Amino acid sequence: MKSNKVKLDIPWDSIDKYQIYDITHRSILDEAVAMRPGERPEISRLPLFAEMREEERDRLFAASFLQVFPPELTLFEAGQQADFLHVLVDGLVELKAANHGRETSLTLVEPLHSFILAAVVTDMPYLMTARTLSASRILLVPAELVRGLIRQDKALMMAVIRELANGYREFVRALTDLKLRQSTERIGNHLLLQSRRRGGADNFQLKGEKKMLASLLGMTPENLSRGFGALAAEGVIISGSQVSITDRARLEAFSHPDPFYDPL
Repeated sequence: MKSNKVKLDIPWDSIDKYQIYDITHRSILDEAVAMRPGERPEISRLPLFAEMREEERDRLFAASFLQVFPPELTLFEAGQQADFLHVLVDGLVELKAANHGRETSLTLVEPLHSFILAAVVTDMPYLMTARTLSASRILLVPAELVRGLIRQDKALMMAVIRELANGYREFVRALTDLKLRQSTERIGNHLLLQSRRRGGADNFQLKGEKKMLASLLGMTPENLSRGFGALAAEGVIISGSQVSITDRARLEAFSHPDPFYDPL
């Protein structure tokens, strides 16, 4: 089987403390490419790092790596120890779980967000598996260093708290959506949300496969297809991955979006 190695750079004086692993076989990498100084200003603006003290941020970046990963690559699997904090800069990542041969998509990570911060903070194994859905640029920050800097830098600590709190609120919204809405209503609200995230666009493409979207919305692919067909009478047409909202008022009247549970 082909090894999915990641070429990263690391200060050699810290190799014992922050080992970089082959994603598939977890062997120490022997090739490296440094994070370029020109990339640092972009990463410094990420919400997680923007308010850190400059000296602490420099220390964090000195041990971190910005890497491009190809599509359909497993970054880590559930049960593995959280060696790194991952921050998605560009691309798309799916987080999923499996049990006794059954698999489900739990969420899609879009820029600019970290994943999975809770495992890093608690120093516990990942509860989800992560894979890239498109070519993705990801910042890898050694987990032990993150935990140490959280104790030293109040701004980073507050940013971590905000990110974890926002993640919990997203979980509550997703659970509310799943328990209180019919399947076709969930599809309609998902399409309205995607439209709002694109500045109110009436025409856009869905991200990921339909099978994955069905899993995210808590239904089978067959029910998703039937839901797409039913929504044709409610102001939206879906052809493949292309969405065309033809009557937004009608779609909203059918889907009952809630400004409290369905924010941008």
